[in-house]
Amino acid sequence: MELQLIEVYIPTDRFEAFEKEIKAYEYIEKWHHQVSKQVQLVKIVLNKKQTEEILDFLEVNDDQTNELKVILYNISTYLPRIKQEVAPNEKEEENREIARASRHELYNVVQSSSRINLNYIWLLILSAIVATAGIVKDSAAIVIGAMVIAPLIGPFTAIAFSSILGDYQIIKKAVTTALLGLVIPISIAILFGVIFPLPSQSREFLARTNIELMDIVVAIAAGAAGALSFARRVSEALVGVMVSVALLPPAIVFGMMIGSAAFEEAVTPILLLLVNISAILLSAIIIFWISGIEPNNWSDLQAAYTSKKYALLFVSIVILILATVIYFINF
Repeated sequence: MELQLIEVYIPTDRFEAFEKEIKAYEYIEKWHHQVSKQVQLVKIVLNKKQTEEILDFLEVNDDQTNELKVILYNISTYLPRIKQEVAPNEKEEENREIARASRHELYNVVQSSSRINLNYIWLLILSAIVATAGIVKDSAAIVIGAMVIAPLIGPFTAIAFSSILGDYQIIKKAVTTALLGLVIPISIAILFGVIFPLPSQSREFLARTNIELMDIVVAIAAGAAGALSFARRVSEALVGVMVSVALLPPAIVFGMMIGSAAFEEAVTPILLLLVNISAILLSAIIIFWISGIEPNNWSDLQAAYTSKKYALLFVSIVILILATVIYFINF
């Protein structure tokens, strides 16, 4: 059982009402002490599954007054150990659920992932240079090394997550960040393509000049794995490599072909890149949808339903069109 700790700083005049209302929610332990005459500190230990429900309660209870201050912590150890007895029907229901962090926790991560900063730009530049060198030298190890430092999983996950919530402001930021994540590597690859001849003997290069329907399956699996790791807030480093493998090498090969004026041959890598982007977004949207991520008020629910429906429909249509093109290219 994964545990979390919520600290709530609440005005003293609202404390008594808060104590009555919090009893309706499930938690493991709760205690409080007075910070000052004006503020009470309440600490709540609870199962990670109950975190989102209580955070929703606190968010609604605050009613935009910003009087409540809430901090969430992950607990690595708690003594005495808690023995949880679960009824058979509850256990079956638990096994069917996708375990995830609270919406509030994920939203904070999405906000940071959708921002453009100097660190993001430098990682893109360095990963693009390393990936280009790996493709030219025909070294899979160097290409994989570039995938490790490429920060591409964040913005594409943010696009899918914000589509589920119908948060158009975050969608715009995430799309801008994701586009920059492709424009920078393509621009660097174009420069390489202008200066150096195409590495036509490189297997890493040739691998991105062929496209099959199986590439869609691989990209869907990468997007699903990325969404699951994000939702559970486990390490995204290894999964990020898989997502970057689907995005960065095709972008590099496309840029090198454009730089060498091989415009006709550049159709295949750009098609592969578009297929991978669409497949990653599709699987991520589906994973976030079935994991039950949604806003906590009625008006936002309506916007979120419309947003995720159209996002899913649009990406699915794009994949079907691209899959049809791939089929005719190969057959």
